[in-house]
Amino acid sequence: MKHQASPSAPAGALPARAGIGLKPQHFRDLLDTRPALGFLEIHAENYMVEGGPFHHYLGLIRERYALSVHGVGLSIGAEGPLDPAHLDRLATLLERYQPESFSEHLAWSTHGGRFFNDLLPLAYDENSLECVCRHIQQVQERLRRRLLLENPATYVEFASSGIDEAQFIAEVVARTGCGLLLDLNNLHVSCTNHHRDPRAYLATLPLHAVGEIHLAGFAEDRDAAGAPLLIDDHGAPVDEAVWTLYRETLARLGPLPTLIERDNAIPPLAELVDEAQRAAHLLSREAA
Repeated sequence: MKHQASPSAPAGALPARAGIGLKPQHFRDLLDTRPALGFLEIHAENYMVEGGPFHHYLGLIRERYALSVHGVGLSIGAEGPLDPAHLDRLATLLERYQPESFSEHLAWSTHGGRFFNDLLPLAYDENSLECVCRHIQQVQERLRRRLLLENPATYVEFASSGIDEAQFIAEVVARTGCGLLLDLNNLHVSCTNHHRDPRAYLATLPLHAVGEIHLAGFAEDRDAAGAPLLIDDHGAPVDEAVWTLYRETLARLGPLPTLIERDNAIPPLAELVDEAQRAAHLLSREAA
């Protein structure tokens, strides 16, 4: 497959500042307090309806903040075709709010007409590479914007994989012109689980294509052999190991839009804002 340039994104880009995920329990607090956040991020699938309270509040909040839309259901890594109805709903949402960024996962969640409520790993081989590139180009052409592809958090690997994960992502970016959503928590989780060097993984990624960074917390467990097993549950503050990777990444790339992710055990808004301020401090120091 030859490289094809991605369609141009709408005018505007996320500011190189810190943001948080938008949660319904924080709608009113955000409007009342207007914290100094660079942007907010939503999960696209939570807003794929015409009306209701989610759209009411998002419309008000969008007037005050930059917006990133993060998809979790396109199933880009699936063997089967993309769901055209899902893609149409996504296009309608992006047209409505004109976000500064759109991203999706390198994962699959559909098979044989069934949807699985998870982000599942794929084999890294030539067949998967062709399929993922084809799907990404279809998405970018339909949405008329560049997609940021997120590196996954994984717990198992396919014996048939013949391509290193970071090299696989680099090839996808080269062939499709998509960008990279660099999730440093996912990187730390996967490298710990598969006994890899996170810095070697990071060095292999196409860092020139990074358009956004995600930071999150994880849970700790043990596998059947008693080795550490990290679970990407987004239910805790960002771990110090991830903060260290973040500082090193900023030193290499400079300031980039950075999201604090929390999807479980969601704390009060003030706690998330405080954590975002830690990222904002590092961004400001690097900019200076």
